[in-house]
Amino acid sequence: MQVGKYAAFFRNLNLGRANCPDKARFEAAFMAAGAQSAASFLTNGTLVFSASTDASAHKVLLHARQTLHFSCGLREPAFMRRLDYLAELVALDPFAQVPRDTVYECCVSFLSPELVGLAGPPPASARQDVEILHFTDSEALSISRVVGRSPGSPNAVLEKLFGLPATTRSRSTVARLVQKHVAQATHRSFGAG
Repeated sequence: MQVGKYAAFFRNLNLGRANCPDKARFEAAFMAAGAQSAASFLTNGTLVFSASTDASAHKVLLHARQTLHFSCGLREPAFMRRLDYLAELVALDPFAQVPRDTVYECCVSFLSPELVGLAGPPPASARQDVEILHFTDSEALSISRVVGRSPGSPNAVLEKLFGLPATTRSRSTVARLVQKHVAQATHRSFGAG
């Protein structure tokens, strides 16, 4: 039986903070839920785990979220993607034409599964501090700029636009996750950043 690798991206989870697990508890919640392996990636609520099927991966995530809710009070949603899908997402690279000196961060936002068939031109924030470059079926790829004293928040813009939770990672985080966990990846990187 071939085991698949999955990434779980939690919203508003920073390891060790109030209502959030530490690394050991985070990984243990997935192992207790039936994951065959679990490894936290950075401290921002990103975890890679393995399961035998997509259906079993969804069950693992559901049970791990319940465990984290009861053990530390975490109530935030999580967004799951297959690692081979993330490798394809990295290869899209809509950031290639963006002048890096005009951008604070290139971002990947994981959107609610309740959103279906995103259409129309990608939006920009009123302050022009967030510009959505591309929608996939389940993500928004965007850039943030510093306007005034702080950079724009793609997550805040998308949650306001759709009225649903999302979670955002820098494109370099997603690229590093793919590089670390996808064996013999044959993809282009988003680039350094």
